[in-house]
Amino acid sequence: MRLENRVALVFGAGSVGEGWGNGKAAAVAYAREGAKVVCVDVQPAAAEATAAIVAAEGGAALALGADITRSDEIEACVARAMAEFGAIDILHNNVGINLPGGAADASEESWRRVMDVNVTGVFLACRAVLPIMERQGRGAIVNISSLASIRWTGYPYVSYYASKAALNHFTRAIAIEYAARGIRANTILPGVMDTPHVVQQISGYHADLDEMRRKRAAVPPMKRQGDAWDIAWASVFLASDEARYITGIELPVDGGMHAAAPGSIS
Repeated sequence: MRLENRVALVFGAGSVGEGWGNGKAAAVAYAREGAKVVCVDVQPAAAEATAAIVAAEGGAALALGADITRSDEIEACVARAMAEFGAIDILHNNVGINLPGGAADASEESWRRVMDVNVTGVFLACRAVLPIMERQGRGAIVNISSLASIRWTGYPYVSYYASKAALNHFTRAIAIEYAARGIRANTILPGVMDTPHVVQQISGYHADLDEMRRKRAAVPPMKRQGDAWDIAWASVFLASDEARYITGIELPVDGGMHAAAPGSIS
């Protein structure tokens, strides 16, 4: 019960398909460690599905729908969380999209959309929650980035690369600004993961799902893909007091890829 009596606000707590997405697994993992969880997703039904799992296991959860790019909707979620549970100890930002396009052929619309969701959305969530954490004198922010923030992965997602790199440094800035106020901020960099979101986004680059999984599993030094629970338990650690002296880091959860020679994961 590493998070007993804590409240976790998880943006992107649903899953885009059957199985476990990173945000869904993180929300359930927080609850299994004793936290009360506010599950937020752009698809209310997805948030409700995650909250239902928490409730079925005897935990406390609130499901809300919100668009991460709408400050009014984010602020409404924060207000509901405070009204329901009276605190926000953990802010988990899992929302992210990737749209195809290289530097010469990505549309301006797709570039702005990715930046809006992946960077501005996290800024809006942090802006709404940081004053609460400051009043409490403590808080932990966990932002989900990507190994693509520090290396080429083989897929033509220039806006995704740029947005996740920006997220890393945004998180560092928060970590330093609030370090003396009891608030920590860290970033997780997933590598090749087998989640519903990944299947939805990149399956079109491969002949079939089996080929995609086979090729991706061959790349990490561990010779397998990670899954949502690898991200979830890393998140629990960073949110817990076990990580009380850790802030401003990028934690790769990637089977060793960050330390290996650069190469394509496609």
